[in-house]
Amino acid sequence: MRVSVVIPSYNEEKYLRQCLKSLTEQIEKADEIIVVDNNSTDKTSEIAKQFGAKVIKEKKQGMIFARNRGFDEAKYEIIARCDADTILPKDWIKKIKINFRKNINALSGPVVFYDLPFHFKLSAKLYFLFLKIVQGFKNTLVGPNMVVAKNLWNRVKNNVCLDDKKVHEDIDLAIHINKIGGEIYIDPSLVVQVSGRRIVNNPFSFFCEYPIRLLKTEFNHR
Repeated sequence: MRVSVVIPSYNEEKYLRQCLKSLTEQIEKADEIIVVDNNSTDKTSEIAKQFGAKVIKEKKQGMIFARNRGFDEAKYEIIARCDADTILPKDWIKKIKINFRKNINALSGPVVFYDLPFHFKLSAKLYFLFLKIVQGFKNTLVGPNMVVAKNLWNRVKNNVCLDDKKVHEDIDLAIHINKIGGEIYIDPSLVVQVSGRRIVNNPFSFFCEYPIRLLKTEFNHR
């Protein structure tokens, strides 16, 4: 059982190093680390190479294009995805493998902000419950902490939406997985840390635009 880790990145020199450091310190190592450089103008690619990651250039701008390219390039049967500002616990890969040995083919878990003045779980039980109700009582995926089987990705990749402005890419992917009968499992113990920079830099976008795009994502699939 082998794991490819995909990290979509755009000008992430400030955060990528700590993400990759947390990957190299895993109890069970990733079999492949792919950093998708989405037209960065900083040292993103250089830092990725310093940690032995495979760097792929994606010219089409946007998280969805970067994610899709990374997933397509992944060689192994399990594709784990995090963001460049994610800090992963040492047992992240180990827990992923434990879960997938239970015949799970899609997995997600909670996200905690590590640099905000308050302890806020983005993916606490209420968050997952809300999305589950919105999606007809189906589980969803969280971008900085998602895992899918390669064969499952191959079944849905031609159907996922490509416009970041219309959908949340992680929720869109979850919807397409649920449509073909794939079961997404939520492991409450699979917690990762991410930066709260998006909230600090643009609170309006996070608290207003984000929920609106969530509703658009659901509406566009009905």
